[in-house]
Amino acid sequence: MKTFTNKEGALIIEKMILVIKENKQYLSDIDGLIGDGDHGINMNKGFLMCKEQLDNNPGDLAHAAKTLSKILMMKIGGSMGPLYGKLYRGFAKELTGKEQIGIQEMGAALEGMLSSIQSISPAKPGDKTLMDPLVPAVEAYKKAQAEGKAFDTALDEMKAAAIVGRDSTKDMLAQLGRASRLGERSRGVLDAGATSCCLLLETLADTAKELMK
Repeated sequence: MKTFTNKEGALIIEKMILVIKENKQYLSDIDGLIGDGDHGINMNKGFLMCKEQLDNNPGDLAHAAKTLSKILMMKIGGSMGPLYGKLYRGFAKELTGKEQIGIQEMGAALEGMLSSIQSISPAKPGDKTLMDPLVPAVEAYKKAQAEGKAFDTALDEMKAAAIVGRDSTKDMLAQLGRASRLGERSRGVLDAGATSCCLLLETLADTAKELMK
């Protein structure tokens, strides 16, 4: 059975920090079409602050995710700080104390991620938010797990579902937040939150697969 250690898993957060840094302008450009235009900048600010803390106080994947959660919730404004903060808190909570991470542990962490964010947000698929990639991604993973598929296959199916979910936001009308006031003008543009969420889920899948033994 394929697994990796919680300690090795800290690389996942490192790679997430890097992918947000690399895409900060792209995410802000998308956001600028129907939002404040600062999504990538704010995300990058929080993720880089996390890197500084982890450089001084490293730990396992659960520790790294918990550190990121605290910074996003306390230091980053707008709606995305609390949302992503809760997401990473739920993820970290399920992995705390686990020495090895396999298909079961990751499934619980993904469910924790989703239920945590649902505890503070009414958003659902179809609202043009980060829920559009997140919900189908978690569902695809759990389906693969229930069907007895391998860990890497479940991650591949999660990643594919996240990409489809992200792309679906382009033709949606925004239902929540500032963009919802634009009506038809919000159509034809990818949602920035959905795009960043998809990037993070893709990075999670790719890095976890690299770590597997």
